[in-house]
Order: sequence, then C-alpha cells, then structure tokens
Amino acid sequence: MQEHRPSHRLAGVWAAALTAADDQLALDIGRSVAHARWLLAHGCDGVLLLGTTGEANSLSYAERLDLIGASAATIEADRLMIGIGSSSLADAVALGRTSLAAGCPNLLALPPFYYKTASEDGLFAFFAEVIERIGDPRLRLFLYNIPKLSGVAVTVELFARLVTAFPGTVEGIKDAAGDWLATERLIADFPDHAIFCGPERFLLETLRAGGAGCIASTANVLAPLLQRQYRAWRTPEADRLQAEVEASRAALDAAPMVAALKALTRRRSGDAAWRNLLPPLQPLAPDVERALFARLAAIRFFDLVPEMAAA
Repeated sequence: MQEHRPSHRLAGVWAAALTAADDQLALDIGRSVAHARWLLAHGCDGVLLLGTTGEANSLSYAERLDLIGASAATIEADRLMIGIGSSSLADAVALGRTSLAAGCPNLLALPPFYYKTASEDGLFAFFAEVIERIGDPRLRLFLYNIPKLSGVAVTVELFARLVTAFPGTVEGIKDAAGDWLATERLIADFPDHAIFCGPERFLLETLRAGGAGCIASTANVLAPLLQRQYRAWRTPEADRLQAEVEASRAALDAAPMVAALKALTRRRSGDAAWRNLLPPLQPLAPDVERALFARLAAIRFFDLVPEMAAA
C-alpha cells in the first residue's frame, strides 16, 4: 500500500485525546498520559492534548500546565500538539510559553470563544497578540475552527490574513466545522500548510485533495481503522475503508461523543475510572451504554478494530 506523503511537517491520523479524571473529578495525569501513549502505539501518528474531546475548558489552568509538563516528558515533540484555547489572552500565551519551554512547539488555538460577535479584525488581533507575546521562533500555530461549540468561526479569509502576517509560524488548521467546501478551499489555497479535517467522514476526501489528514475525536477508538485508511487512500480499498469509518462514526453519534468514547475506553481497558466525566458532561446511562455497544457489535466494529476488544 502506498502511504500518503504530503509535504507538511505534521500529517497523518491524530487523536483529539481524552483526558482522564479521578473519582473526585480532578485531572488524572497518569491515566491521561498512558492513554496518549496507547494511542501512539495503536495507529495514531500524533495526539492533541487539551482539545474539546479532552474537556480542556473544564480543567483548571493549573491542571492544564501539569498535563503539558507530564506529557512532554514522555512523548516526542513531533507527535504532540497542545491545545491552548482560552478567551483569556494572558492564559493562552502562558499555556503556549509553557508548552514551548517543555519542548512542544505545536500549538492549537481556539478563537476567544466567549465573544460571539467579534469582528474579523478583533479575531486577527487576538491571534496576533498570542503569537507576538509568545515570541518564540519555534512556535508552530494551528488554528481550531469548531463554530458549533465555540460559536466563533475561523474563516478562510482570517486564516489567509494570519498566514500572510506570520509566515512560518501559522502552520495549519484543524477544520472541524463540517463544511467540506470550506475545507477543500483551504487545502487548495494553502498547499504548503497542514490542513487537517476534524470530522473523519472527510478523511478520504481530504487526502485525495492534498490535505494533511485528520485530528479526530473518534481516533480514541478508531485509530487503527483510520490509519489503515490513511495508508491505503490511493488503493481500491479506500472507499470500502471509508464506508467502515463512516458506519462506525454513525453508530457513535447515537450517544454523546465524549461519554461514548470514555465508555469504550473503560470497556477496552477494564479501568472503571474512565467512566468519569467533568460536569456538565455526564457518563452514559447503563441502558444507553448497552445500546451503544450493541450498535457497534451489529456493524462488526470489534472485528474491524480488535484493539478495542474488552479487557
């Protein structure tokens, strides 16, 4: 099988990694780092920590700093991306500086999501201040477009302005808006930048168009299947693999995503602590969890991804 080999420095299947919490709902660093390392050993080219799926905005600033330090100590820098999303300019900068000090230059930044009516000029000013205040030539910034949750879009025009103003620093984008035409335009207009899709249902289209790959929540459980697709995208298998990816995603979509991913991680690992979510997110009710596992079994998910078999 021929691998997809784009020119981007970062590419492939990346997981928006889950974050573990203990029974007191505090960050569990050991389990979180161990899960990230498991993902890297089972199909992921890299892991994004402190993203949406990682419940980053439910963690304290101090907890985020702790997870950055612990992860950077055991995971190679080129396989790690750190989310610095915050509506606080000072916090985003401090998280970025801490990541770079720990040797991690790949940062993912949300727009300041509290301000739903911010202008393009205002959003540009926010990202420009983040870059200039971090002030480190090693910085490689990826923008995070997920308006369904943030309420603030990172448009193609805003991305273009930032790429022009900060060449060599603004490296790419995770486009999780679910609008393929916009993702396709980003790939076409910025061939030297790493354009990652968020929804894995666009993975094959992204690769065929010349994009970098995906940064997906479902890679927490689908990584082996997604990696097979990434490696086989030029082959006759590609459409069949994409259909399997999409069927798996459809089954997962019938339950709240983070709770579903944690339920499957608990099932795989046998570790009951993976049931814990930070409020307002809640674990799956027992009947919902049973129905989820039954839906996945019905599409042969556990045959497609035997790595997710119960402990």
